[in-house]
Amino acid sequence: MDTLSYKTVSVNKENADKKWMVVDAEGQRLGRLCTEIARLLRGKHKVNFTPHADCGDYVVVINAEKVELTGNKWEDKEYIRFSGYPGGQYRRTAREVRDRMPERLVENAVRGMLPKNRLGRAIFKNMHVYVGAEHKHEAQQPTAHAIPS
Repeated sequence: MDTLSYKTVSVNKENADKKWMVVDAEGQRLGRLCTEIARLLRGKHKVNFTPHADCGDYVVVINAEKVELTGNKWEDKEYIRFSGYPGGQYRRTAREVRDRMPERLVENAVRGMLPKNRLGRAIFKNMHVYVGAEHKHEAQQPTAHAIPS
């Protein structure tokens, strides 16, 4: 067996073969939906996954307002923000966040599942979340991705 014939392929921006995918969030559980989105963004579903490179796909999430939470999470789950000023801490329940900006539920969940470094911030920019079934990425000809339930 010729051991010199095995080459480890390291993917970079030029040869990442990034695709566009559409994920429908209607009727999906928030956590299970976002773990799949984070996996697609990171590129872990590809054979040539490289941990230190952005080799994942672009993901367009539609119907973000129709995502589901189980149990009493609509009232019990809290999202905390801090403005940086004294007394500037804001607490909102999941229901209040959904009523104001439904896309934030998906964005916050996915952001927490990505690496906390430069690469994670760059990968997060490959996700586009929309309220409703319309999006502005038709020119990229995205393929529909079914989330396993």
